[in-house]
Amino acid sequence: MAKKNDIRILEIFEMLQKGRPVKKSELSMRFGISDRTVQRDIDDIRAYLADMKVSESLGERSVVYDRADMSYKMEGCENPMMNNNEILAVCKIVLESRAFKKDEVKSILGKLVSGCVPDQNMKMVKELVANEAYHYVELEHASYLSGILWKLGESIKKYKRLEIEYMRQGSSDSVVKRTIEPAGIMFSEYYFYLNAYIVEKNETGKYVRKHDYPTIFRIDRIRECREQGERFKYVHAGRFEEGEFRKRVQFMYGGELMKLEFKYRGINVQYILDRLPTAEIIETDPSDGSYTLKAEVFGKGIIMWLLSQGKQVEVIRPAVLRDEMKRIISDMAGIYGCES
Repeated sequence: MAKKNDIRILEIFEMLQKGRPVKKSELSMRFGISDRTVQRDIDDIRAYLADMKVSESLGERSVVYDRADMSYKMEGCENPMMNNNEILAVCKIVLESRAFKKDEVKSILGKLVSGCVPDQNMKMVKELVANEAYHYVELEHASYLSGILWKLGESIKKYKRLEIEYMRQGSSDSVVKRTIEPAGIMFSEYYFYLNAYIVEKNETGKYVRKHDYPTIFRIDRIRECREQGERFKYVHAGRFEEGEFRKRVQFMYGGELMKLEFKYRGINVQYILDRLPTAEIIETDPSDGSYTLKAEVFGKGIIMWLLSQGKQVEVIRPAVLRDEMKRIISDMAGIYGCES
């Protein structure tokens, strides 16, 4: 069992490590000890840090006395607490994502603030997010915090083949069974998604991928998820990389990789480069200020984005996509009683 003075020293060390200044007088009152005992505790912490010789990645840490504030502070390492900008930004992102149930958001924000914010900033941070948290509107989907995210993450890490029952979009009765090799978890537009390769047994009984590209499953639509108890073979050359996939997918619609070329006649080409990370400007027309760009994209989610740009964007190739854009625009014109 730890001695009282050991626990006291640990508490003081934790305060310093969290970036909180400590004063002799306050510690004396809190623990019912003399200033001399507080000084000994500080000296013990200093000796411990000197003996530790903290790794180069963190740098040397030491406890110094701030005469202006009459307090002790730890220097030489990054403060593990978030600063005002960081915690406010993270809280806003959590709220804006609308990925969680209302009670889950309340719990997450509470843990973020209590675990990552210095005491002196807690009240202000709570007040800044309180109104938005109160009016938070949750989406109609299952909880992500019931354990399925972690289970899928473990299956990805351990290369475990899964059997899932998946509810197709648009019908609560249309449930399909799939055998999959999970590849990555992503978040986009309010939802978490699982990227996975659908596999089927061939004539020899060996599992083979149905497509060369991953299928995208919305995780809250996975009704059942069972491990098959066997690992699938990991091929380094074909490893799925979430970051590279995200650069090429729009609105989480999967499909084959496509090389897109289009003309942009808007005023802010940087927006296009930000939206499509693989995009490159290949030509600029000074006569009308337009840009010709190329990009690599997965699937047909790109069509939704292209249509959202109106007449600012014109697809040049591939020809099959250009023809599909023509057909969609013609159908839209018919809906509004216009001639195509």
